[in-house]
Amino acid sequence: MKTTDYINRDLNYDGSLTIEEYVSRRRDFVPGRFDGKVAIVTGGTSGIGFSAAQELGREGARLAITGRNPETGKKAVEELEKEGIEVIYFAGDMKDSAFCKRIADETYLKYGRIDCLVNNAFLFIMHGLDAEDKDWDDAFFTGPVGYARMIQNVVPYMEKNGGGSIVNVSSISGHIAQTNFWTYSMMKGAVGQLTKCAALDLARMNIRVNSISPATIFTRITSQALYEDDRKARRARMKAEGQGYMLNRAGEPVECASTILFLLSDDASYVTGSDYLVDGGFISLGSQGSLQKVYRDREKYKLEYSDNIMKGLSAYEDEPY
Repeated sequence: MKTTDYINRDLNYDGSLTIEEYVSRRRDFVPGRFDGKVAIVTGGTSGIGFSAAQELGREGARLAITGRNPETGKKAVEELEKEGIEVIYFAGDMKDSAFCKRIADETYLKYGRIDCLVNNAFLFIMHGLDAEDKDWDDAFFTGPVGYARMIQNVVPYMEKNGGGSIVNVSSISGHIAQTNFWTYSMMKGAVGQLTKCAALDLARMNIRVNSISPATIFTRITSQALYEDDRKARRARMKAEGQGYMLNRAGEPVECASTILFLLSDDASYVTGSDYLVDGGFISLGSQGSLQKVYRDREKYKLEYSDNIMKGLSAYEDEPY
């Protein structure tokens, strides 16, 4: 499929698409870009993590992936190995410091080096005033602390190679206010600070540290309803998920993976301590731009929006477009 086929594709989702066609993007990988390199991807058995691992493997990297569910891990390994990708899998919880250390130690023992780390494993714990001690504990130690521990564990091995690259998967939730998201947004905000501090401390070791902040991405968790709903409901959900984005749609895992690979590669040799928004223009649009965009889309492009969104347009009814 041509690149132009992917730009704002089917803004109203009027066609009779299947779920595979809704979430079907592919990229042209760069053969050999990671030849000889070893990459660890936490949470690499599904979603953004699996896509990052798959694309790294296609470009020559040998892999270590982690995940809490052995069955999901087995399926991920089988799929990767079908493509001739060398991979080992670790089943466990990133909250466990001993497990985090074992990942790094056994990956080095297996492959003799570690060049890249993708910190991706993170729990979707979303609570506000109702948050309990276990929620805070799980969100904190699985998320930003798990990321920090993995960085601590891989750095000695990266130093032996003369350097390396790390990408932390954050979120737009670390940049904005969201209702009842205290436990999630706080921890994603902490990832941003970890990225900056680690980048400073590791620069002299020739280890770059960056992060990406995705918006809504259709992963196994977020796209589950698309598989369960009927065609009409799927279309309505896809349209709803795209409201508020310049590109009129939610994203797909491979679109995060491509940015991760860029940051891990030598193409980003002068990039460190940075956060890349993989958000379809969500943050840049902002609240006022979002309302204006709805008015423009409705008037100029005849797109449909929900009644709740239309109620917020009164201030912009006379805006010229």
